[in-house]
Amino acid sequence: MPNDPNKRINNWDAGFETSEIKAILDRKRPDMLARVTAQFTSLSSMEIQVKQVCDSLGISVILYPFYLDFGRELWHITHQTEMSGESAAIEAELLIVKWVARSLVRSVLEAIRTGVFNIGPPASP
Repeated sequence: MPNDPNKRINNWDAGFETSEIKAILDRKRPDMLARVTAQFTSLSSMEIQVKQVCDSLGISVILYPFYLDFGRELWHITHQTEMSGESAAIEAELLIVKWVARSLVRSVLEAIRTGVFNIGPPASP
């Protein structure tokens, strides 16, 4: 037998009691702020390093956003999913292939992979 729409509405309404949600968020906020501060600091540091690699290799400033996007994807793999070793190397290679297909320079992407993220090329072909 299908659920009564009023029952569904009441269940939804009970799950979104704003005073309870606020109390939960108020308790969690200091820890959440500490984590996001650490993540944003790490992300900003990575972006500066990617720009430095691009500068040193003479990449046009107009292309920086694309190289930064590559860096952010690699940062996500290494920081958010905590991938490392050969798995990170394989994922980095897949990202390089993707961005080369989008007309970025392979040697620059490899320099970012190695210089900023300390990831070498994958051992397997």
